[in-house]
Order: sequence, then C-alpha cells, then structure tokens
Amino acid sequence: MKWNNKFTYPKSTRSLKNGFRQYLFGDEKLPSVTSILQATKSEEDKASLENWKQRVGHKEANKIKTEASSRGTSMHSYIEDFLRGRINESFFESNEQYKNMAKEIIDKGINGKLEEIYGMETTLHYPEKYAGTADLVGIYQGQETIIDFKQANKPKKTDYIQDYFLQLGAYTLAHNVVYKTSITSGVILLCTVDNLFQDFKIDGAELIMYQNLFLGRLKKFNELKNLPWHYKTNV
Repeated sequence: MKWNNKFTYPKSTRSLKNGFRQYLFGDEKLPSVTSILQATKSEEDKASLENWKQRVGHKEANKIKTEASSRGTSMHSYIEDFLRGRINESFFESNEQYKNMAKEIIDKGINGKLEEIYGMETTLHYPEKYAGTADLVGIYQGQETIIDFKQANKPKKTDYIQDYFLQLGAYTLAHNVVYKTSITSGVILLCTVDNLFQDFKIDGAELIMYQNLFLGRLKKFNELKNLPWHYKTNV
C-alpha cells in the first residue's frame, strides 16, 4: 500500500456542548454525524438502550461504555501507527488485547486489500449541513472507499449496525460533494474482544440508499426544538 496525497483535507476543531459534538470551520459550526444520529434515534432504539441500562445497572453500563471507548481509541491508534510506518509487525507480538484486535484487522482486513491511502482520521464536511471524521479514505480492492474501524464486545449482525452504514453514507456523500469524487463504496472493518474479525461492505445503490436515509435523519435533527446550539443547517 502507498500514501497518495490526492486531496487536501481541512483542519477543524471539535467541541462538546450538552453532550453533542460540533465541528468548527472558521465561523461555521456544524453538528457531527454521530451527534445527529444520536439525537434522532427511533423510540424503539432508545427504549432498547434504556432497557439494557436497567438490566445491567447504570454504573455497569457506564463502565462498559468507558472501557469500549478506551479500547476503540487504542485499537485505532495502533492501526494508524502501523499504516503510517511508525511500528511494524513485531510490535504486535505481545499478547495485549488492543494490539491483538488491531492485528486481526490489519491481517484480515487491510493487508493485500488496501492499495492506497488518501488520508486517515480525515475530517469531512458537507458545507452548511454536517461534519465528521472518517477513519480512512483510499483505494480498497480496486475502489475508492471510505473505511471505518470498529470494535465490539460480540459479533454484529447487519441489523444491529445500521448507524455504522449511515455514517458511511454521510462521509461518502460529503466527500463526493466537496471533492467532486464518485466514491461508491464504504467498508466497516470490525474486531470483537475475542478477536473475531468481521467486514461489512455497502456500495452502489445500497450506499446511495444510506446517503438518502442519513439526509432524512439530518432533516429530523433540524426539526428538533432543543438543539444544543443556535443554528439550523440547510437540508
């Protein structure tokens, strides 16, 4: 694989306000993709999450969430360091969970499949609408693709990761609009804590469907009366 600085991705700053993340581009404030999805969850999804918290206890739920966040951050860092050439395969010889998970994704999802890297931890934005951070943009199995790395406590079914696909829809749409590209592929590379690797791909008409579904969620977000900052995006 090789690096290709084909695009100049912008720098931005991020901040949290009332639990919602926003991106700052000069004077423009844009809601994050994840905040939009969080704020517009269905009542069924909200009830399911609350039932889980009640079942395990709020203290344990917060602990699980914190551990998952830390695990994901470490795993992402190891993958990025490897792809940037800061570490090599020997780094992963120690039997540490985060390293093992990163190595599974590298061995089974990246090596021999990722051909070029345009950017990592790439800030993407759709002007006046939204912004987010894609883990990787590049050429994957012959196609320009946006890739997100995910970790999980247990294997996932596609029905459980619809928000992951909506994220890919949002990122690819923003990239295509701003950089005049025609990215038609999005990939999730996931590893569980038990080192089970999974990959999920959406492309073509299915990706366009998720782009449109995300725009629907954005419209719903703009209709909320308790937005944590004073603006409305254009839909």
